[in-house]
Amino acid sequence: MESMMGLINLEHEHDFLNELTYFRCGAAVPFAGRYRLIDFTLSNMVRSNVQDIAIFTRNKYRSLMDHLGTGADWELDRRHGGLFILPPDWNDPTDISKGDLSHFHNNRDYFNRGKSNYVIVSGSQYLSNADYSDAFDYHLERGADVTLVTTRVDELGPEHDPCLRINQDDQGWVSDITNERSNPHVFTGVYIIKKSLMLDLVDECIAHHKDHFFIHGVKENLEKLNIQTFEQTGYSAFINSIESFYRHNMNLLNPENYRELFYQNAFIKTKISNEPPTKYQDISEVKDSLLANGCEINGEVENSVLFRGVVVKPGAKVINSVIMQRCTIEEGVHLENVILDKDVTVTEGQTFIGSHEKPFVVAKRTVMS
Repeated sequence: MESMMGLINLEHEHDFLNELTYFRCGAAVPFAGRYRLIDFTLSNMVRSNVQDIAIFTRNKYRSLMDHLGTGADWELDRRHGGLFILPPDWNDPTDISKGDLSHFHNNRDYFNRGKSNYVIVSGSQYLSNADYSDAFDYHLERGADVTLVTTRVDELGPEHDPCLRINQDDQGWVSDITNERSNPHVFTGVYIIKKSLMLDLVDECIAHHKDHFFIHGVKENLEKLNIQTFEQTGYSAFINSIESFYRHNMNLLNPENYRELFYQNAFIKTKISNEPPTKYQDISEVKDSLLANGCEINGEVENSVLFRGVVVKPGAKVINSVIMQRCTIEEGVHLENVILDKDVTVTEGQTFIGSHEKPFVVAKRTVMS
């Protein structure tokens, strides 16, 4: 029975999240009260019976490694296979590869030792709750060289502008891959390819001094390869800017969106953190908000997402905001349309107000006074 091995390629994901990626890569950015962006990709791969998963990362990966640990929280702490975090470690003096092709070249052993004949490749900026088993079965059934997972987006936003768009015929075969912004058929960054073909394309790209495997190995060989599409449905999100991060956190305050992302299929797995339940004092008032465990609420919280261990003191108001772990909101503070990274303290009586289009963002471990 054929199977897939996984690759989460972070090499070409740009850090567009400004203050939120000062100290971490984008894949490690917290989301929705208790998760990190990479949790969705990992969970989807594990659910698809992918037992070997490698991560190509180059910059600011300490936070990512701390979050992932041994992979136990995703059932990837196996004696054989499991999770492989592969930061840059170039020891070949003859190596001429560039970009993500350096990762493929220097970590070739990961693919050679894997028992699977196929590879599913993904980034971390596309969030969904999916099982790619159907996409894999379809890939095998159609005899495709590459299968691109796409999604139809009827209401295109700024976060879709950097995404590639797919033109296809009536049979789903790809005729063109473009950046045409009006095309609703958006490439999710997830694709399936035969391992031997992938390694051949890697060698070809390196020999011609290329630096981007998908662009130069797949997209530029469109006429030579049989490339199929598989459309994924259901709630999904592209997180590649502060605005999209804020908007999609706010969207999850709609119970229908939350249920579709987290309960439509299996649960999204994340690092387990043992915290007591959130404590709501008699003087607290909470409306239409998502609060993780470990918080202590003495003030007002409305239409906001609070991560673990947030303290809101008496007289404080938090409205339309995203407050990450262990932040402290002192007495009399007013926050509206604000994103606070971890361990931020807002001192007594301060007021910070952003807008829905451009929220006010504070980097981690800052004291706002």
